[in-house]
Amino acid sequence: MGDNEQPIRHRPLLELATRQHGVVSTRQLKAVGYSRSSASKANKVGRLYRVHRGVYTVGRKNLDWHGRCLAAVLANRPALASHTAAGWLWGLLRWAPEAFHLTVPTKRRSKRGFAIHFALLPDVDIAVIDEIPATALPRTLLDLAGMLAEAQLMRALERAEELQIFDLGPMQASLARAGAHPGARSLRAALSIYEDDPTFTRSGLEKRFISLVRELGLPRPAMNFVVGGFELDAYWERERFVVELDVFETHGTHAAFERDRQRQDDLLLIGVEMIRVTSPRLRREPRAVMRRISMHLDRRRRELA
Repeated sequence: MGDNEQPIRHRPLLELATRQHGVVSTRQLKAVGYSRSSASKANKVGRLYRVHRGVYTVGRKNLDWHGRCLAAVLANRPALASHTAAGWLWGLLRWAPEAFHLTVPTKRRSKRGFAIHFALLPDVDIAVIDEIPATALPRTLLDLAGMLAEAQLMRALERAEELQIFDLGPMQASLARAGAHPGARSLRAALSIYEDDPTFTRSGLEKRFISLVRELGLPRPAMNFVVGGFELDAYWERERFVVELDVFETHGTHAAFERDRQRQDDLLLIGVEMIRVTSPRLRREPRAVMRRISMHLDRRRRELA
C-alpha cells in the first residue's frame, strides 16, 4: 500500500497539469488536496516549480507559449488573455506575441511582464481556448483593432474567415457595446466589406457605377459588351480597358474563381486590360475608385497612341 500511495495521491494533480499545459495555481492545488505546507514541500523537492506568485509548474521548469500564457492568467486572477495574446490563441496572428496582454474586471497596477487592461466584460465576451480563459472572438478583434495597422486588422479578419469562425452578427453586437473603445472605429470600417447592402445587387451596382461615370465626366463605357467571346461589365473600346464589377455572391465557388482568373489572362493576350471593383469598395470610396479608373484610362491612351 505504501508503494502505491504516492502515485495515487498525486494523480489528480498530474491530470490537472496535463490539461493545463503544465501549470497550476495554489487555489487549484488546494482543490486537489495540497495544503500550503505540502505545496511548499513539493516545491523544495522539485515536484513543483514556482513561476509567479501563486502559480507553479508541475515536474518541469520550462513551459511552452500556452503554458506561459495560462501562468500569466492565473497569476492575475481573475483575468483573461486578450488583445494579441487572445489573437494568437484564436489563430488570427502570424507570430506569437512576446508580451502577455490580459484583461481584468477591476483596476489594478500592472505587474512586470504583463500588459493589464481593465474592462468589466459580459459573459458573451468570455471564452476558454485550449483551457485558457480568454476574450471571445468579437471582443478580441475589437481589442486588436485598437492596436493593429489597417492591413494587419484586415488580415486578422480574413484569417477568421479562413478558419470558419467569422460571424458578422456577434461582431456587430460587440461594436454596439463598444462605446468609446479605441478599436471601435477601425473595426467598424474594416467590417464594412462584409456587410450586405440591398442597393448593391448586380443591377444596382451597374446603375451606381454609370451614375458615377456621368458625375465625374468620364467617357461612358459599353456595358455588358462582348469581346473575344467574353461578356464584360464595363468596356472602353478605345482604351481596350475593362472594369469588372464584383459582387461577392457571384464568385462564391472555386470554379468561378478559376474561370475569372482564366478570363483575365485570355483578355490580356488579346490586348485588353482588366481591373476589378468590388461593391463594398465602390460604396466606401466611390470618388477614389473613379479617380483611379480615370488614371488607368489616361495611361492606356498613352500606351496605345
